[in-house]
Amino acid sequence: MPSKKQPKEKIVRLTLVRSPIGYSKEHKAAIRALGFKRLHQTVEHVDSPTLRGMLYKVAHLVVVEEKQ
Repeated sequence: MPSKKQPKEKIVRLTLVRSPIGYSKEHKAAIRALGFKRLHQTVEHVDSPTLRGMLYKVAHLVVVEEKQ
């Protein structure tokens, strides 16, 4: 029986470039949920619809790089 290859999960690299100070609680909560603790910090996550929703909310605060 031939084995099915699992598609590689897409990795997204995020960098916090603007402070969430002065933005709403929802924006601050999304930044914390993404794993940011300080400015210019970079984190990596597996791409998912949930992640994309958070990024949509805070797109003006982060820089997104897609890896493969």
